[in-house]
Amino acid sequence: MNVGKKLRKFIFLNVFAMMGMSCYILADTFFISVANGTLGIAALNLTLPVYGLLFAIGSLIGIGSATRYSLCKMTDNETSKLYFSNALMFAVLIGIGFTLLGNFFPAEILKLMGADVDILSIGTEYLQIAMLFSPFFIANYTFTAFVRNDNAPNIAMAATLLSSLFNIVFDYVFMFPMHMGMRGAALATGVSPIISIGICMIHYLSKKNTIVFKWHLPSFKLLASAAGLGVVAFVGEIANSITTLVFNFILLALSGNNAVAAYGVIANIALVGTAIFNGVSQGLQPLASTSYGHGDKEDVKKILRQSLVIAVILSIVLVSAVWVFAQGLVGIFNSAQSAELAKFAVPGLRIYFLGFLVAAVNIVLAGFFSATGQALASSLIAVSRGIIVISLMAFMLSKLFGVTGVWMAFPVTEVVTFGIAMGIQGVSKRKE
Repeated sequence: MNVGKKLRKFIFLNVFAMMGMSCYILADTFFISVANGTLGIAALNLTLPVYGLLFAIGSLIGIGSATRYSLCKMTDNETSKLYFSNALMFAVLIGIGFTLLGNFFPAEILKLMGADVDILSIGTEYLQIAMLFSPFFIANYTFTAFVRNDNAPNIAMAATLLSSLFNIVFDYVFMFPMHMGMRGAALATGVSPIISIGICMIHYLSKKNTIVFKWHLPSFKLLASAAGLGVVAFVGEIANSITTLVFNFILLALSGNNAVAAYGVIANIALVGTAIFNGVSQGLQPLASTSYGHGDKEDVKKILRQSLVIAVILSIVLVSAVWVFAQGLVGIFNSAQSAELAKFAVPGLRIYFLGFLVAAVNIVLAGFFSATGQALASSLIAVSRGIIVISLMAFMLSKLFGVTGVWMAFPVTEVVTFGIAMGIQGVSKRKE
């Protein structure tokens, strides 16, 4: 299979997998909106930064370690064999820490997120149950990333899709027939990474597997080496948390829980958009890393060029669909038919999604730089779009345009970041 065909296969398998992963958050939002209305959506949205932090740490360790493994096995095969076990050990240790925090201080965590008394009454138990599964949330990224890098993207996709399907089905089963409410939603979400890990074990126990687990003391040196290449994935995940946190506080001050609930709808639909382009970014990683490691410059250029074309086409289709169906999409999550929520969410969704026309390119470039060992360049793009510029724009534009300014922050940020990315690309070409 030539590099172009292999790239398209890897990208589309990853896009489907990442979309499936994002769908369980949509399912949570839908079922919680039916069971608990606007307050339930607001409570879920205030817990999303916690999920985002878990996913970000998981991707930093897992995707970073898998990328470093791909690059390292060309030159130092013995050291490369340690990255999988090292990643798993740190995932479990850090996950246990989150489990303890979530179960001893759930109310305090929610208050930090901006929760009031009404939100605390329905969100505390949800957070406690979900964070029991923190080690699995974090470790799941290592299992799927290494399977993907070991030439088994089909299994990685199946693991992600089937675990998400489990989550969606059991969201309904636990919440309604079993009358568990928000506790049921948390339990379904918590079990889903265990399902994913179990499916990944099909590859790890097969004869095709080349990944090994070696017992050794956790190595901070190996972790740091991997983390340098996992920054893009980390910021890609943590950006959603930071953006959600900043937007929540601004919207609470501007218009209260209804505006936060509206953003909850927009943010959860936007997760699908982010998942699509993260799928492109992660899909190019194994091939770009391998080609770069072998010194195949033409293949590396071809991988970048084709990945960008795919991302741009997907962004045009996505944004067009959201503009046409915005009212219907919001209506799905507005079971209480709240006119106030719809007033904020429908125009907000259209404005916000314009950002994906540019974000598609930024995400792919950041992923490409990471996959080819250019950690600083990838980090600059990721930190710009995910943390620094988005926060500044949210504060500045909300002062000028109110709630509308909050929705504008994402597209304006992506345009600014695109300028930074083009500058980095120009410098990179001059060095060749």
